[in-house]
Amino acid sequence: MKLVDRYGRPLTGLRISLTDECDYKCIYCHKEGLKDKPRDEMRADEIAKLAKVATKFDIYNVKLTGGEPLLRRDIVEIVRKLKEVGIREVSITTNGHLLYELAEPLKEAGLARVNVNLPSLKPEVYRYITGVDKLDIVVKGIEKAYEVGLRPVKINFVVLKGINDLEINDMMEFVRGKDMVLQLIELEPSNPSFYLKHHMPLDDIEKELVNKAERIIKRSLHNRLQFVLEEGVTVEVVKPVHNTSFCMGCTRLRVTPDGKLKTCLFRNDNLVDFLALMRKGASEEELGKLIVKANELREPFFKKGVSDVPASI
Repeated sequence: MKLVDRYGRPLTGLRISLTDECDYKCIYCHKEGLKDKPRDEMRADEIAKLAKVATKFDIYNVKLTGGEPLLRRDIVEIVRKLKEVGIREVSITTNGHLLYELAEPLKEAGLARVNVNLPSLKPEVYRYITGVDKLDIVVKGIEKAYEVGLRPVKINFVVLKGINDLEINDMMEFVRGKDMVLQLIELEPSNPSFYLKHHMPLDDIEKELVNKAERIIKRSLHNRLQFVLEEGVTVEVVKPVHNTSFCMGCTRLRVTPDGKLKTCLFRNDNLVDFLALMRKGASEEELGKLIVKANELREPFFKKGVSDVPASI
């Protein structure tokens, strides 16, 4: 039974935040839209049970995030259990500093691909953005992930005006000739003053990519455009702000570390508590009704005719 919300958007994936803990202090972190620190974290078996219930609605894709998901000591077990309950594609978004040691066991457990936050190739800029001096080990982790067969490796590059915006060509060279995708990500307005100072619209960059591309792919997720350039460079543009097309292409439910179904990064007023009912011994049928309920609450955050950033951000 496939789920479609009242705006005609199918629900095909879960974005599960495993923890709010992180060893980085990125200056643009949106903390997955969470306002309060989770009181508890789902166990590996609980994450697997949530995923198993989701497969009954033809939801077969799971992305694991944080905080920093690789800080979970049971991260390999989590991936393995997700595959065991029928999840077809498990991916992870990570800051990458533990990826060198974990890429191979994660691949063996069933991980399909990985997104790595790489905001700069310059050590001093990387340190300024992330608060840590770990660029070298992150690059080694990316190389290891590629070596063990995680495909594609996606490089997440949040474009920051006046900080790293002149490095886009360098990042393209970094992925050239490899089965990697450079994701140019627009800064989101989680911190109003920082946003006003460093937000850079990606429209002009996107126009340049249109002119240079040998092929343009429109992904169903968020209606994102992916540009295949010459000599093996693939660039994807992620523009979530004031973008009604982006919101209309949302096919995910978010899940907080403490097991609440969250319908949108920018909303905390309609969470559905899945974990509480699960721990009371609810049946899979009862738990399934919570996924149906969360899907009914889904709606595009940016809608046609609304040009301002809503006050709730």
